[in-house]
Amino acid sequence: MSHVYYFVIVGTDDTPLYESELGLQFKDTAPSAKKEEARYLNQFVAHAALDIIDEAVCATNDLYLRTVDKYNELNVSCYVTPSNIRFILLHDNKADDSIRQFFIECHELYIKILCNPFYMINTPITSAPFDIRVKSLARRHLL
Repeated sequence: MSHVYYFVIVGTDDTPLYESELGLQFKDTAPSAKKEEARYLNQFVAHAALDIIDEAVCATNDLYLRTVDKYNELNVSCYVTPSNIRFILLHDNKADDSIRQFFIECHELYIKILCNPFYMINTPITSAPFDIRVKSLARRHLL
């Protein structure tokens, strides 16, 4: 059984810095219009959860906020760094321990990106090795 995963890193100014679809949502024969619709829906759900995430951050000191919102069958889990960068994962299953570990390791990858002197904070992450490593972490912890 394949699960739906949509991962996005949101900067302090609420702009997406990195996004990736990590699960197989449709069979290869699905029309591309349906894939586009799902992509926009994922972006909308993640963006709509930002206000709820901001409220949850004020209520706790934890970095991992677990499931903060739900839309139909999609759960929205979040991890907030000390610098207020939000890692948001849309998923259709409950696996808190593996999601938490995925977020922690993605945070480590993000810190390595920040150590790059050519990376400007709050700009999109276009590094191909970063993308490959995030997808590898997803295969290890989520899929």
